[in-house]
Amino acid sequence: AVVFLIGIIVANVPEGLLATVTVCLTLTAKRMAKKNCLVKNLEAVETLGSTSTICSDKTGTLTQNRMTVAHVWYDLKILKGDTVPGKTDREFDLNEPTCNALLRIATLCNRAVFLSEQNDKHILNRDCQGDASESALLKAVEIVWADQNTTTAAVRDKLKKMIEIPF
Repeated sequence: AVVFLIGIIVANVPEGLLATVTVCLTLTAKRMAKKNCLVKNLEAVETLGSTSTICSDKTGTLTQNRMTVAHVWYDLKILKGDTVPGKTDREFDLNEPTCNALLRIATLCNRAVFLSEQNDKHILNRDCQGDASESALLKAVEIVWADQNTTTAAVRDKLKKMIEIPF
């Protein structure tokens, strides 16, 4: 009934639109405050009101800046990536040319690096310098390179970067 009343007021008096919107936003902010939701400005409430989908993250990607490679997709196949702590069912097949190329690309086209003096830590527990997605790729390829008795740093030393074209 209140929304209908507000609609009638706005329809009859266009000058009342600003006051009407402000009152609606204030009432919404008060209702949210009763549910322990802090509203710092009314524009945030307005934006939230026009939102149709809210994506939340419970894995720590946003809160802890951590990502992992769970699956790899190439050649129209989805394979397990095995970089989630505690999992050991990796499906990388380095005999496949596409997988081998993907591994080299993830190694060479990546700015993330491991911080120094962490060789005693497990690869997934090492700290990296770089954004979360590149750090996740670095850890994934480091696990595969370790199976091949080499490291990401050794591959990068062997195949030097000639030029880089940023986005």
